[in-house]
Amino acid sequence: MMRADKPAASYAKVGRRPDEVTLKPDGGQLWHRWRPPFSRRHWLAWRGRYNPKSLQRERLLVDKRPLWWTLGLGGLLIAVPFLSDQFVNIAAIFCIFAAINVIWTLIVGAAGIFSLATMAVVGLSAYAAAAANVYLGLPWPLMMPVGAAVGLIFGLLLALPSTRLDGLYYALLTLGIAEICRVSISQIKALAPSNSSINGVASFIPSAWHLQRPGLLLGFAGAFVLLLCALLVFRLVNTERLGLLLQTAREDEAFAEAVGIDYRRARWLVFVLASSALGAIGAFYAMFYRSISLAVFSLDQLLLLFAMIVIGGLGRSEGAVLGTAIVVLIDKGLIGLGPLRIIIVTAVMIIVALTAREGLTGIKAQFQAFRNRKKSERRAARTEKGGEVMPEEATEIADKQLIYRRLFDKRLRDALKSSITPDLIAEHRAKPLGQHSDALDRLLNYFRREEMPDKYAILRIGPLRSCSYRVMALSGRAGHPPRLVDDKLYPTLDEAYHAVFLLRINDLLAS
Repeated sequence: MMRADKPAASYAKVGRRPDEVTLKPDGGQLWHRWRPPFSRRHWLAWRGRYNPKSLQRERLLVDKRPLWWTLGLGGLLIAVPFLSDQFVNIAAIFCIFAAINVIWTLIVGAAGIFSLATMAVVGLSAYAAAAANVYLGLPWPLMMPVGAAVGLIFGLLLALPSTRLDGLYYALLTLGIAEICRVSISQIKALAPSNSSINGVASFIPSAWHLQRPGLLLGFAGAFVLLLCALLVFRLVNTERLGLLLQTAREDEAFAEAVGIDYRRARWLVFVLASSALGAIGAFYAMFYRSISLAVFSLDQLLLLFAMIVIGGLGRSEGAVLGTAIVVLIDKGLIGLGPLRIIIVTAVMIIVALTAREGLTGIKAQFQAFRNRKKSERRAARTEKGGEVMPEEATEIADKQLIYRRLFDKRLRDALKSSITPDLIAEHRAKPLGQHSDALDRLLNYFRREEMPDKYAILRIGPLRSCSYRVMALSGRAGHPPRLVDDKLYPTLDEAYHAVFLLRINDLLAS
């Protein structure tokens, strides 16, 4: 009995259940889950289950990424009003380039088309929208539809060679097209007096607020909404039917084509939709800066975008946003360093490329794989030769419980071997069936628990009154007959039982 003054034992919490996000719903209420517009998926991936400890119904949040998105973007939205004018402008630039990179990730990651004409689409759409506003008097609210239409048309033209070219050849083609666009615009005589730029573009920011605190905050708000729209487009395309078809094609194109998936058409549609979205971003780019110049087509700008993708991680929207935040903070926040900041960006990109296989967003999965490999190696180091699990085999066993079961069986066999004596064998010979000593009972119970393959059995031969017995081994597989162990006949059943006992002891000692 426990003493009254002795505290009760305290048990440590085991597992990661405290880190899980769960709800305890009322069983009598209906479960309503909100979906994004034009989508069949839910905002949050809730899954219903029973708590294995309390046996109560609960909801588990399987994917916590929406919560991280809410915390990150919500924190940015709350912190911007308290920042200086310089950092408010940097935050707006971050949102614009993050939107561009999210859509570019949709092209390179989901569609699998390595296009380097991203800034070409943005620049042409920005020039078209700015020209329609300055020279044709188009109101600024209609500039984004014009930019989206130009991006759509240009995307259709770029998508045509994507069905025949792939990889490096298509990347070089799009890089050449971007340079052709820059040269073509520089040859327009009407833009020669302004150094091939269009100035005085109308904007959603009032002219009186230009470069003022209210104008900077309004510009950030517009860029933040633009980023949210880009993330929504990524979500609608990547997680809906087009994205699922392309995911199957990325895993095995031959299988996708064999089951009737037209993945080339799906890639083409994603590329065209992404180009239209880039066109709308280009129009916003022109409105935000109130001008557009040939700098948008520069190779330096494209390489910075490429560094953002490499640092953050290819194929994931969070990688595009994280990489953009790092590069923009270095490029715009450390502008006083001059060309040295480009060297810093290059150094960060090289370090990430050498240490992380899939950018910064892939570090978690890479670390988990490394940790699991080290765990398997430590388990393998603890095994012994003759312990039923070799070191090279232990790393390939998925169910690690099997390793410990085999190790326990080895220890049990070692203990039983020490109990085998001539007196024990004589005891079994005198009385194969019936009451036995504790040591013999333990040995016989272990033999009875053996697996069916190669388990010994007794075969009766001849009529019941004058029969003899032989020992055979079961195959353990349906349709495969047992095999005879030897040609020896045993006149009595007790002798056959003892012969089986001796065979099992020989197998145990030889194991």
